[in-house]
Amino acid sequence: MKLKQLESFLGDVDTFEAPKILLEQYPTRPHIAACMLHTIHTRYDDIEAKVVADFGCGCGVLSIGANLLGAGIVFGLDVNSEALSISRRNCEQLEIDNVDLIQADITQPSHWLTTKVDTVIMNPPFGTKHNKGIDMTFLRSAVNLAETSVYSLHKTSTRNHIKKKADEWNVEIEIIAQLRFDLEATYKFHKQKSVDIEVDFIRFTHKNKR
Repeated sequence: MKLKQLESFLGDVDTFEAPKILLEQYPTRPHIAACMLHTIHTRYDDIEAKVVADFGCGCGVLSIGANLLGAGIVFGLDVNSEALSISRRNCEQLEIDNVDLIQADITQPSHWLTTKVDTVIMNPPFGTKHNKGIDMTFLRSAVNLAETSVYSLHKTSTRNHIKKKADEWNVEIEIIAQLRFDLEATYKFHKQKSVDIEVDFIRFTHKNKR
């Protein structure tokens, strides 16, 4: 599937009706989601026929995109039941049948998945307004679960901290791209219609599995 076609499909995914600030429920824009997934698929071959987990799946845009690119199965995990309901509705409307949606708290030790997965994809909460450090909690859980690779978005301003943590975890990182995340006004405290946040699109791999 070509990039523009994938972006068009993802543009039909419904987003949050009443986003929750405590969970930092910002939807991943179709263009960014499509670019992420298309790169993972074409450059690294980490989606087609793979077992993929989408951490903090929200409305399901990354899960659905991975399915459209031929993932063997996708596990969409989110702590919020309302978000999972939107994801479920999106899957039904787009006739997606191999996304398994699971209510789970990524930040808590749990057995929400009983097996390893090949690839983890995620747009984790940045932890800047609430829940400081939650981005690294998501990342640590993802690294522990993924057999092959983790693909994630993180604020560019945290790059050095992420590099330090990755080295502690014996994980190699590759900055695939630096993007501008166009964040639309979502909550009452937002004063501007939109703001661009500089984010890194990063690939994480275990050093002993490269």
